Amino acid sequence: MTLATLFLAALAAAPLTQAADTPLVTVAWLAQRAGAPNLAIFHIGPRPDYDSAHIAGAQYLSLRDIATFPPEGPPLQLPDPAVLDSVLEARGVSDDTRVVLYWSSSWVSPTTRAYLTLHWIGHGARTSILDGGLAAWRAAGRPVTRDVPAAPARGRFTPHPRSDVVVEAPFVRSQIGRTDWTIVDARNREFYHGERPGNGTRSGHIPDAVSIPFTTVADSSDRFLAPDVLRRLLSESGAAPGRPLVAYCHVGQQATAVWFAARLAGYEARLYDGSFDEWSRITAYPTVTTPVSQRPLSPPR
Repeated sequence: MTLATLFLAALAAAPLTQAADTPLVTVAWLAQRAGAPNLAIFHIGPRPDYDSAHIAGAQYLSLRDIATFPPEGPPLQLPDPAVLDSVLEARGVSDDTRVVLYWSSSWVSPTTRAYLTLHWIGHGARTSILDGGLAAWRAAGRPVTRDVPAAPARGRFTPHPRSDVVVEAPFVRSQIGRTDWTIVDARNREFYHGERPGNGTRSGHIPDAVSIPFTTVADSSDRFLAPDVLRRLLSESGAAPGRPLVAYCHVGQQATAVWFAARLAGYEARLYDGSFDEWSRITAYPTVTTPVSQRPLSPPR
């Protein structure tokens, strides 16, 4: 076996075990490993985007594939583990598969929602997001294709649902008036202040919640802010360092971007999955709006 052959064999086998718990990967990282065995790449965005251009080997993934949308109650809920298990196996995911997610059309929060789902089912240590998404890949001059890959061999996945990823409404209610956890509203500020109703039956936000819009945790090119910048943003917005946070939004999608960013910054974080859609429908639970005189002229950054 030649040195070149040995190098290519090592490249195919070794990189997937390196940085296996890295939640963000770069274009260079993925380009070096694209085509390696035991790597599953998923494209998240509008279907026409995928049909027109995607990373070679990438499969299309919709949130409807990995979430439930019940006729009553909040949409976009975590699925039954057995259902998610089947979906992942059908896409070739096994216990040792390295998964990389990326977005098109700035679908950052749907991608972080997919990441949270895989983290919840126990595969987070082997799942990463391509920082900057498809736009970063193309900006680096990397090739794209319209070719849809052949269906992969069925995987063998063992679900291990985690209890430290999502919380329910009673837990959030228990934190009002306390300083154990920071409640974070990840919606845009017009919803937080009560200028627009958003999802649910009432306007405003959960009492004691601080406002950290999901749009503030990435830059204009959809790359996540550096961990030190995220720590400053979170701290200046009211999420004290060393204090865990629980994030919510409309239905549990946008808040996953803040959840993901908080973890990058070293915070312990949870998602209130029912979010304001559920909270506002529970009439016994309070909501508050922000008087115009108390609304900041510009958000902290």
